Amino acid sequence: MKIQEKAEDEKIKKRKENSFLEGPIFGSLIWFAVPVLGALILQAAYGAVDLMVVGWFGDASSISAVGTGSSFMQMVTFIITSLAMGSTVVIGQHIGEQKPKEAGNTVGTTILLFAGIGVVMTVVLELLAGKIVGMLQVPAESVDKTILYLRICSAGILIIIAYNVISGVLRGVGNASLPFLFVGIACVVNIIGDLLFVGVWKMDVAGAALATVLAQLVSVALSAVIIRKQKLPIEFSFAQCRIYAKELKRILNVGVPIAIQETMVQISFLVVNSIINQMGLMPSAGYGIAQKILSFIMLVPSSVMQSVSAFVAQNIGAGQKERARKGFLTAMVTGCSIGVVIFFGGFFGGGALSSIFTSDREVIAQSADYLRGFSADCILTCVLFSSIGYFNGRGRSIPVMIQGISSAFCIRIPVSIFMSRLPDASLMLVGMATPITTVYGILFFAVCFVKLRKEENREKEVVTNVEN
Repeated sequence: MKIQEKAEDEKIKKRKENSFLEGPIFGSLIWFAVPVLGALILQAAYGAVDLMVVGWFGDASSISAVGTGSSFMQMVTFIITSLAMGSTVVIGQHIGEQKPKEAGNTVGTTILLFAGIGVVMTVVLELLAGKIVGMLQVPAESVDKTILYLRICSAGILIIIAYNVISGVLRGVGNASLPFLFVGIACVVNIIGDLLFVGVWKMDVAGAALATVLAQLVSVALSAVIIRKQKLPIEFSFAQCRIYAKELKRILNVGVPIAIQETMVQISFLVVNSIINQMGLMPSAGYGIAQKILSFIMLVPSSVMQSVSAFVAQNIGAGQKERARKGFLTAMVTGCSIGVVIFFGGFFGGGALSSIFTSDREVIAQSADYLRGFSADCILTCVLFSSIGYFNGRGRSIPVMIQGISSAFCIRIPVSIFMSRLPDASLMLVGMATPITTVYGILFFAVCFVKLRKEENREKEVVTNVEN
């Protein structure tokens, strides 16, 4: 009787660990997406709180510095997260294949890979901070503050990498709750740090950067303690902390194209930032505020993308292609429904949202203007990001890379430059470049889906012929 009960307990445990593989698709995605969204909201709160507190106690030059500096660090974080997506997908596929030891080998390879990347990035960013600020064409009043912000944040890049790697591994096994907890801890520490360093001790931009690094350090330290007590569906020991050539190849095959795609996208946004910086201090400060608001607004499609990637990875590993496709469609429809609501908030409520960060009326007006041009993307991006998540989850990240590069350099940058040079150019016109770019991305993936469907049909015909 006890043996039967134990076997039943094991079945229940396995079902919980692999909830992506069975049960209602909508429920599985929501179960995963809600904590992912919560974690993204709290993570976005880092830069938002920095900017908010600096806006309360500093001036426009400080707002511009934190806005530009945090946008660059956000780019770095996105690149790291994108590369870590390779580990998330490979671990998810191993879970679907019921290969816990191989999943552990992937974790060990991931730890060493990202430790090396972290050391290199720290050195590079510290040495090139001044040149980076020069390329971003930061207003003269904000140059020194932006350099200081970048150097302090880049000193903590290993901490940022550690957090994102831990989160990527957990999402690969289908656990989105712990990353939510870890980022929640970091957010609380960051708020306290900002109020102390910037508000009480008047450290301005330096205080905001220090608070961010300290917050993530505390989060990583606590996560290391908590995660050791968790029973995860992988077999891992510190002896596996070495490079496994097979796992490294799989991680890089998926992660590198995603990282290149994200790098190009983020570079294109930095180019847009530099274009707007040339329009003057007030547009620069307004764009900085708008970007922080958008870092929240765009969290819904981002959470959809991560959920689709994890869902599809496990189901493809288990050979359930049709369930993977249905998961993609379910996530896309759900995301777009929420995106409609967010669109109205961004289009009509931009001024009210911007006033949270600053009392400067001109900066608020500039920020609201950009949000009006951008807001249509709140709906469109849910379609695009769902498509990206689907192809990432299948391990087919080359189309994602091609789409990212082509949209960044063939659409977003040229359209932004064109809009900025029109007579009576405004931030609203520049903001419209992003939804225009997203429409191109959706059309690109529509073609990719047609090609993928044809490829699968050919594979079925080959199998049928062999069986006959």
